[in-house]
Amino acid sequence: MDLCFQNPVKCGDRLFSALNTSTYYKLGTSNLGFNGPVLENRKKKKKLPRMVTVKSVSSSVVASTVQGTKRDGGESLYDAIVIGSGIGGLVAATQLAVKEARVLVLEKYLIPGGSSGFYERDGYTFDVGSSVMFGFSDKGNLNLITQALKAVGRKMEVIPDPTTVHFHLPNNLSVRIHREYDDFIAELTSKFPHEKEGILGFYGDCWKIFNSLNSLELKSLEEPIYLFGQFFQKPLECLTLAYYLPQNAGAIARKYIKDPQLLSFIDAECFIVSTVNALQTPMINASMVLCDRHYGGINYPVGGVGGIAKSLAEGLVDQGSEIQYKANVKSIILDHGKAVGVRLADGREFFAKTIISNATRWDTFGKLLKGEKLPKEEENFQKVYVKAPSFLSIHMGVKAEVLPPDTDCHHFVLEDDWKNLEEPYGSIFLSIPTILDSSLAPDGRHILHIFTTSSIEDWEGLPPKEYEAKKEDVAARIIQRLEKKLFPGLSSSITFKEVRLVLYSPTILHAHCRNGDSRSA
Repeated sequence: MDLCFQNPVKCGDRLFSALNTSTYYKLGTSNLGFNGPVLENRKKKKKLPRMVTVKSVSSSVVASTVQGTKRDGGESLYDAIVIGSGIGGLVAATQLAVKEARVLVLEKYLIPGGSSGFYERDGYTFDVGSSVMFGFSDKGNLNLITQALKAVGRKMEVIPDPTTVHFHLPNNLSVRIHREYDDFIAELTSKFPHEKEGILGFYGDCWKIFNSLNSLELKSLEEPIYLFGQFFQKPLECLTLAYYLPQNAGAIARKYIKDPQLLSFIDAECFIVSTVNALQTPMINASMVLCDRHYGGINYPVGGVGGIAKSLAEGLVDQGSEIQYKANVKSIILDHGKAVGVRLADGREFFAKTIISNATRWDTFGKLLKGEKLPKEEENFQKVYVKAPSFLSIHMGVKAEVLPPDTDCHHFVLEDDWKNLEEPYGSIFLSIPTILDSSLAPDGRHILHIFTTSSIEDWEGLPPKEYEAKKEDVAARIIQRLEKKLFPGLSSSITFKEVRLVLYSPTILHAHCRNGDSRSA
């Protein structure tokens, strides 16, 4: 069987990013990995790709348009079929479409975006995922969202966020990540004056990595042919990346910093990048996020994160390709061990030279290719990786007066004990996008979107009534913590509330669904 997955280097964060995936496309012998922030969680120092590319029958150039080609059954033959319209899938599709490939995107829901989607309730427009957006600047090579939109003739108005996140940590440690790097360093060194040199050393290394990446046309750091060409153009930058590629952020931090509380702060910085501590977060991944927030800045799209997927989908159609909704792919069709098409739940079949799955790798290999022998790469992957935790997500509408006038848009709360950082419900990430864009809520209201890690074991096997009761109880305790720490009177100010779970199991990623919840079957 000719199945494989591609693993371009990725930057990323679980809680911050609505992208949550990487994208990949193949044009002849040129491999391009287009990367946005993604979730990563690992046992060993490796990266977790969220999109799997399944090779098709041939390795010929997929950009050549095939108009009207049919298989035996009369179905149209596309250059590429993309399963799922998350941002990764949409970018892969649009990058192919602008090279004149004929692409079909199949999405089982009514709107595009996946975890970068949106939904509307009672006058509120809620981002399904978080609202901290990287890659939306107009400079450098790491403004990947801007580049993706530009490729299909789209540009979105954005609002600069002056504070990436406000940390509220044990021992009353409060740190704001200011947009301006000098302001951030000044605040952090004011909290740890005895570690000024260490702070400058650690974040200085981050900038070395970021500047090296930013000098390259970002494709893939794991494709030998690409790296070989880049080395002759940028040898110093490539050597810098090669040096840091196998290293983690925690080990680098410990070269410069001794204060245990400051090292714990670095853990918290990395946790919102990768949902694990600094010793388990690749240094390159951490550096991209910890520097881009100052270089390009965090910029929120006017109208909400869902507008990114909508714009890409419109651009895809403008390029002559297609996207179909309510198209639930149930299996990938193989011909002598090679991926040639897909079969939908309603029995329809579509065929293409290349099949690209933007489903999770567990869905791709566990469901869409169920019963097939795993590629060796996938067997190795399953031995060394662990999945990220599940998440409890609370969307709320609140009265505006409950928030102080100087409230920041994003907060990270870990009140009492650093040991709780990675524990279920231990830390809380809070996003208030209406601080930046008031049009997302009715007049006099704000949106609060709360994330906290959970464990699938806490929810498996619960009868429906117990499940609903537990979900509301956990949400109430999270809200009470925010009320005590940040916003007195929060509970009584709530005008809308919806609690959702994103649960992970060995073969299934349970994402948000329309009724406000999803759980294991």
